[in-house]
Amino acid sequence: MTASVLFVCVHNAGRSQMAAGWLRHLGGDAVEVRSAGSLPGDQVNPAAVQAMTEVGIDISDQRPKVLTTDAVEASDVVITMGCGDACPVFPGKRYLDWPLDDPAGQGVDAVRPIRDEIEQLVRGLLAELAVSPRA
Repeated sequence: MTASVLFVCVHNAGRSQMAAGWLRHLGGDAVEVRSAGSLPGDQVNPAAVQAMTEVGIDISDQRPKVLTTDAVEASDVVITMGCGDACPVFPGKRYLDWPLDDPAGQGVDAVRPIRDEIEQLVRGLLAELAVSPRA
């Protein structure tokens, strides 16, 4: 069975997009990946795109999406990143909160440590889901 993970942050333009990129990259077909925001931005943060490109992951084709009830209901694990009460809660879902710095308005130098922290969190999540990361 494929696990389904939804990453949620306010603008769906930085942290959640980087996390989704890492999970797609490392989890492959073993994990269904979604991301959304409670107040989605206009575009993915260019510094996040650049930071991910540096590690060989292209998220430039992603677009911020609005968080929907359907996306939450369709996911096994919901990971929030600073959206607080804006994230709907459904019984029977597994919720994790990753307290990450917000990369909004910051340059790539500030985004790199956030990217690297997200990679470690995603690797831990894959271990919990019993999915071996791809090389």
